[in-house]
Amino acid sequence: MHISILSVFPRLYDSFLETSIVKKARDASLVDIDQRSFFDYVEPKERIDAPTFGHGAGMLIKPEVVGKAIDDITAQHGKPYTIFFSPQGKKLNQRLLKKIYHKVQETGHLLLVPSRYEGMDARVEEQYADLQVSVGDFVLMGGDLPAMMLTEGLLRLLPGVIGKQESVQEESFSGPFVDYPEYTNPVVWHDKEVPAVVRSGNHAALRAWRQEKAADKTVKHHFSWLRSHHLDKAQKMQARSFMPPHYVALCHSQVRIGPERLEGTTSVTSIDIHDIARSSKTYGMNGLFVVTPLKDQQKIVQHFLSFWESGPGIDYNRERYEAVGLVRLAPSIDEVIEAIEKREGKRPIVVGTTARSFESVQRITFYDQELVWQHDRPVLLAFGTGKGFTDDFLARCDYLLEKIEGFSEFNHLSVRSAVAVVLDRWLGINVQNE
Repeated sequence: MHISILSVFPRLYDSFLETSIVKKARDASLVDIDQRSFFDYVEPKERIDAPTFGHGAGMLIKPEVVGKAIDDITAQHGKPYTIFFSPQGKKLNQRLLKKIYHKVQETGHLLLVPSRYEGMDARVEEQYADLQVSVGDFVLMGGDLPAMMLTEGLLRLLPGVIGKQESVQEESFSGPFVDYPEYTNPVVWHDKEVPAVVRSGNHAALRAWRQEKAADKTVKHHFSWLRSHHLDKAQKMQARSFMPPHYVALCHSQVRIGPERLEGTTSVTSIDIHDIARSSKTYGMNGLFVVTPLKDQQKIVQHFLSFWESGPGIDYNRERYEAVGLVRLAPSIDEVIEAIEKREGKRPIVVGTTARSFESVQRITFYDQELVWQHDRPVLLAFGTGKGFTDDFLARCDYLLEKIEGFSEFNHLSVRSAVAVVLDRWLGINVQNE
């Protein structure tokens, strides 16, 4: 493998290339790396940059300088897989590193083009870039540090660079779960003791412990990474065991109704119960509470449930029977909270949903599982019918989820659709291509 680095400051790489695994890989002739300077492709005292067009401050590296350098490097080492670095590029992670590694295996030549100043002329990237890479949603002085990060991550995948290849295959972000904790001597340090199972010599117990710790850490701190993978049944069950129990409340009281949006009570509909029960079962809810204080509405719900709790419902549709088995009837949200506390031993965190602006309660996004789950309490997701919850109800919530929005001004989802969207965004698996 040959890596070419084209930089404004190639001397930045001197110590990097002579240190640690990078030096090891070069010494073993596993990789050949050379640095080039943009200044090698201009006359002495000639500038490599020029001002940007339009109303913008800063300088760009001239496209003819970049083009001349890339053409020269290509002539010497063959057509490369070429990567530019930009905050607007594709986010670097282990999955992307593997893709790059396979591309470089095909070409045998990787060209890294880290920019400086305000970056590159856009036409250069259009002409030469096979990929633009970003290391995060922030801006650095240039792309040299990201280029070093990519180089080191890439070389770890090269056989022979790391002593034990299985350590590369099992480390964090090589699969759905991140790595487990590691320990060494002394056994006790600052009153913290190495877990007995780690020192036991029982390989089966240690393997189970490591899997458990990795799953726990991943669920609580890297949930977005976990849910981006295909998971088998065992992995799903292990991950779910570290999530707090979740419940749904479909509320027909403490909601706003009519054109004046006054507080009132809405009617129960069987289609809402059917569809929300199926969504709740799909996303692993521990229960679905239908909340109504009206006696006649409670009778309707009881009649509905009695069909599915008896023989006719089971014979009619087994999957629907299993989903409706989650449904419970409650006269108020207070009784829902009490029922969950009695079952789980802890009072639930109440997460409300509303499309309205309401500043009195902290808003959370669909990426804030860690914030909510750190309380180590059950989670109750509350959905209002009619025109949504009253201010009094919202004020009782611990958090409010951001509203569901599309790229239009229309925002009038049915409650059963809203529940499905929220559950998928909060707990759904959303696989990214390997």
